[in-house]
Amino acid sequence: MFTLHSDGILRADALTALAWLEHGFETRESQRLPGGYRIATLKQVHSERVIVVREEDGVLGEADALATDRAGVLLSIRTADCVPLLLVDPERRAVAAVHAGWRGTVAGVLPRAVETMQTEYGVHPGTLLAAIGPCIRREAFEVGAEVAAQFRSLFPERDDLDGTTYVDLAEGCRRQLTRMGVRAGAIFDCGRCSFGEPVLFHSFRRDREASGRMVAFVGIRE
Repeated sequence: MFTLHSDGILRADALTALAWLEHGFETRESQRLPGGYRIATLKQVHSERVIVVREEDGVLGEADALATDRAGVLLSIRTADCVPLLLVDPERRAVAAVHAGWRGTVAGVLPRAVETMQTEYGVHPGTLLAAIGPCIRREAFEVGAEVAAQFRSLFPERDDLDGTTYVDLAEGCRRQLTRMGVRAGAIFDCGRCSFGEPVLFHSFRRDREASGRMVAFVGIRE
């Protein structure tokens, strides 16, 4: 479902099949971002804020998601354990890039991105495709009680969220998407763990201040 291409970029096969779309998730082996695009990025602050990109490029402000329907702009976010998500609507040809750490997930940045695509572009969640890139996985993401308790609405079946435990951020994001109406079969998860694969991925939890960052990007070809 995901292929590591010769340029060192991991891509979802279902999105690669869309000739009009550019997308990918950087690894340590990545050489460069695709050329010929204006690059839009953010000062990421672990929020629920989404910026709609029209003609601008550069650093567009404090937020954790970008959305556009304009060709020639590459939306980009940076991660090193947080969940990178790319949203694509093949019918409306609209895209979004979302940075979802635990704070952003709890705050609802992903549902907010879907809502923004609905409002701005007339997107129906049932037509969306979603790709989840490399991130820290449950077996490596231990959190304290104060963090775990904030995930009760996403994991109502769990009775261990009142103490130190492990949280599956990617699964939490998947549940948020399905609650918004995204089809389960349209959510593609690479399943790769940033913490557990040091040769291929950066991880802040593993390497702390020595960690680099990986760019996830999506854009509409001109």
